[in-house]
Amino acid sequence: MSTDPFINLNPAQSVKVLPRHLAGPGPMDLQAIWPFPEDWTVHQSEDGAAFATSPCLRLFTTRVPDADSPHKGKWTITANRAPFGPPAWQISLDATTPAELLHDFHTELLDLYLEDRHSDQDRLFEDDTPPQEAYTLLLARGWSHRVKTDGSQFFRDPESLGVVQHRYATTIRDDSPTWSAWGGYPSEPYWRARFSQGTPTTLVASFTASLVSTEPVTRAVKDIPFHTRRHIYVAATVPAHQAPVTPPVAAPAALPGTSRTR
Repeated sequence: MSTDPFINLNPAQSVKVLPRHLAGPGPMDLQAIWPFPEDWTVHQSEDGAAFATSPCLRLFTTRVPDADSPHKGKWTITANRAPFGPPAWQISLDATTPAELLHDFHTELLDLYLEDRHSDQDRLFEDDTPPQEAYTLLLARGWSHRVKTDGSQFFRDPESLGVVQHRYATTIRDDSPTWSAWGGYPSEPYWRARFSQGTPTTLVASFTASLVSTEPVTRAVKDIPFHTRRHIYVAATVPAHQAPVTPPVAAPAALPGTSRTR
């Protein structure tokens, strides 16, 4: 794309855009991103930091803002086999990760938790979903595939501004993530997500499915990253009376919301 599609639009104008991974973070509304039911413990401090804990005390998800960081802070999801035990797996995402990806991921996390809670399965720790479930949809959307001899493979969007990396051959346990994803120019990604060894492939698959979803996301023009605007497609403009208003930070008591089940 050779021209800026937003050059003639008011910065306050809302638009529906694709692809998602270049759209910017969007409104960081905890009520929308965390779809947890009332039996989850949710706390939020005045500075925007927040954490949520499952009733079994084996799942923790946190947001730590950092206004001075280029990525504005971090989301971290940790799973322990025993309450407060050592992490079995951990996921970290920059705070600049698009809100829709965060919502879809946390919704799948809750679904997996509820499925385990009401069955004799333990897919949060013993998930047998094959890796191809996490990347088949990438290939179907035209992403390229490259396999390296070091045991890793890469999937890239047609313009190489969205990347998913998978370490398919790991002989030792170290701190390197099994899956990684990022959006923006490779030299300076706008956001990055990391999934440690042991992360259920089901969760990775939900993230990649949201990553390549063809449902446009709504953003104000001024909030769309400037350096990738020429690579963004405007699906529609949003009339002023329909434009979403960024909600105020929710009070802790109002955070728990409804959940969906499989």
